[in-house]
This record gives sequence, structure tokens and C-alpha cells, in this order.
Amino acid sequence: MHLSSLLLGAIAATAVSAHPGHDIRAEHAERQAILDLVGRSDYGRCADKLKARGVEARAVARREELAKKMMKKRNLEARSIYARGTHQSNSTFTLQTPVSEIFASTDFCFLSPEVTEGPYYVAGEYIREDITEDQAGVDLALDLQVYDVETCEPVPNVYLEIWHCNTTGVYSGVSASGNGNNGDASNLNATFLRGLQQTDADGIAQFETLFPGHYTGRANHIHVMVHVDPTVVFPNNTIQSNTASHVGQIYFDQDLITEVEAEPVYNTNTQPHTLNAEDMLFQQGSQVGDPVVNYVYLGSSVSEGLLGWIGFGINTTLARTVSAAATLYESGGVANPNAGGPGGPGGPGGGPSGFPTGGFPSGGFPTGVRPTSSASSSAAATVAPSASASASVSAPASLQCQGSG
Repeated sequence: MHLSSLLLGAIAATAVSAHPGHDIRAEHAERQAILDLVGRSDYGRCADKLKARGVEARAVARREELAKKMMKKRNLEARSIYARGTHQSNSTFTLQTPVSEIFASTDFCFLSPEVTEGPYYVAGEYIREDITEDQAGVDLALDLQVYDVETCEPVPNVYLEIWHCNTTGVYSGVSASGNGNNGDASNLNATFLRGLQQTDADGIAQFETLFPGHYTGRANHIHVMVHVDPTVVFPNNTIQSNTASHVGQIYFDQDLITEVEAEPVYNTNTQPHTLNAEDMLFQQGSQVGDPVVNYVYLGSSVSEGLLGWIGFGINTTLARTVSAAATLYESGGVANPNAGGPGGPGGPGGGPSGFPTGGFPSGGFPTGVRPTSSASSSAAATVAPSASASASVSAPASLQCQGSG
């Protein structure tokens, strides 16, 4: 289902805050100011160029191999059917459906400016493909592709970073009001559901993660950031980066979200669930692009896992500043005292009036084990924690493409 087309006229009834202190109204206004200046740009011309260069064909083969890898890892029966349709289709695939039809995308590079990295970005995370650690949930394999919006060429050798909350709506690496049990400072040292991968020659980065949960005021989403020129790559598989050329969020079809939210662990989340149609930030992303992930089931039901893919267009010549709520060092996580509180720089210290009520998950957040293969993080070996180290990085204005080859 092409969900965003159903939402063009939808308007959120009220302005709400996500976690207490994270003012979505302020974030919405900031993004809208940029959207008013940057209209919808159609880069459909990329499709023919990428197809001619074989990028689309390689994308189909790559996604098929990733699906087989994930199915084998989960002891699922090898088969040529991938149940259900993608985000762009209502089709149910059969045994006769060509793989090229299942994994080929139909849209390319619609720019969607993003403005904020959100209040829970943590600098200094690990370069790794599997970011699940000990978290439970519906497995999600992601195939993400980065393009240059000026040339329609894939962008190799950049670092693509993702992070998202767990099934009960908690982010690792941050101790803040509303983010699980904020009295437990040990969450600063947790690293689950965060990581980076370097793109290959086709601009590809792949991750193994879980379908994100939800928290008050926000639809289910995953944050993404592209680091074009990391200053330092450390032996412990972390980077210190001073630039980023994309900061954004990706979303999922509402029908898929509803199905996942009925699964064990997700259904223990007691926070109010915000639909895509009620999420102002989702609405903005749909104005000028398609921020919804294409997907297929790996098995006969959602519980057996999902494979998703989407593309991003970046402009490496534009820059702005993003803020980290904390930085992970060798000794553990260190909160950024200059981040401006949970709402980020300039953000309010508390939720707006009318903030929806609703309890947070009982028991707080599941524990996350730091990877034993990576003993420390980021600039830990050479840089001591400081306000300047964790406060911000320079980042070009973000641009997001529609799902691409």
C-alpha cells in the first residue's frame, strides 16, 4: 500500500510531545520552515541512469541474497516466495512472481529535507551490521542505499548510522525523563539498537536490527544519519565524525505496524500509540518525499522477520549543526551538559500543555550488553569527555530520496 498518498489531507488533531521534554511542536515548526523554502524536486531521471549502469539489477540480486541469508540464519525453509507486497504495492506475491518484481523499486530520489536528529542521538557508536544485542522483537534486515542528488550516482565509502527505540519505546545511551526508568543511569552505557556501516561501491549499507517500538507522541520510526568524512576511524570499530550530510527518519506502513504491535513484547508497551496519520513529522516527510520503507516478509508471518529497503539522496556540499545528547567513551556514556535538555538546543525543558497521559513500560528498559568484540568507543582512546566533543557536529542539510534501486 502506498500509504503516504492516503495521508496527504490528514492533519494531526493536536500537537503532542514524545518523551516528556521533547517538544514535537517546536520540531515540526523547525522542519516546516525548511519545507516552505525547498519544494518537491523530482529526480525520477535517476531511475533510467541507475538501471543503465546495472545498479538496479545488482540491487535486486543483493536483496535476494540478504533475504536468503536471513532465512537461513532463522532456519526458515528456503523458497522463492516472499509473502505479502511491498510498501508500493497491494500485491500478494506467488511462487511464480519474479524476484526482479519483488525487490525492484518503482520510485527514485524525491528530496525530503529533514531538520532534526531528535533528542536521543548518541555520538561514538560502533561500526557493526548487527545492532540487536540481547533485545527481543521482530527481526528486521535493512538494505539502505545512498545517492548523490546532484549526479544520481551512488555514494561509496561513507558511514550510514541508524538508531531507534526498543519494543517498549526506550532508547539506549540516554538517561532522560520519559526514556524508561530515568533514575537508572546505567542506560548511558547501553548501546543496543545503534550502529554504523560503511557504504560499498553501490552506496549500500546493510543492518540487522528489530522493528522499532513506539513511544508517546511518535509513530514507529528509525533515525538515520550519513557521515561523509569521519575525522578518525578507531581500531575498536568506532568513528569520530565532524560532518554529516543527511539526518532523517524512516517509517513503515500502518498495516505492518499494527501487525507488529500485536506481537509479544510489543504488546506489553503501555504507552499511547500514535498512528502515522497522527504524527506531524511523518506528515512533513510525506509532503515532499516518501519516507516509508519498502518491505517483504521473510516467512509466512511477521513473527518470522522482515526485509526492508529504502534510498537516501544527499548533498555533501551543504552543512548545518546537529547535537548529541551523549557520547560513548571507553569508560562509558557521558551526557552532554550543553544539549539543551531532552528537547535539544533551544528546546523546552518540559512537555507542552495537553501532553497526553499514559504510563511508561513497567520495569523500565531491557538491559543491553555492550559488544565484547569492541572494547571501547569513539574518541575514548585519545579524547577525554568534554562539552565540545559531544555538543554538536557540522552537518549538511539533510535530503531524503524515495525508495530507490
